[in-house]
Amino acid sequence: MGSRPAIVLSHSSFNSKMGFVFVCPISTTKRKNPFYVPIPESEKVTGIIMTDQLRSLDYRARKAIFISICPEELLQEVLMHIEPILF
Repeated sequence: MGSRPAIVLSHSSFNSKMGFVFVCPISTTKRKNPFYVPIPESEKVTGIIMTDQLRSLDYRARKAIFISICPEELLQEVLMHIEPILF
């Protein structure tokens, strides 16, 4: 299995202390789902963010690497989609 991009939603202080990150995976599969947030084509990573698939990962064990910074507008849209799931 190859590498899979994801958007990290947890704070860096939590990540470094715990060794885990909370992420939403990114897929290139184009499906209709109200919890999927499309990433603009102009970004380094493209596809859709699956906000209904929030999970925690051990980023050290998975040898995760940083790819790029998420634009603030996109991050806010992702958080808007996660909020009804959690609260």
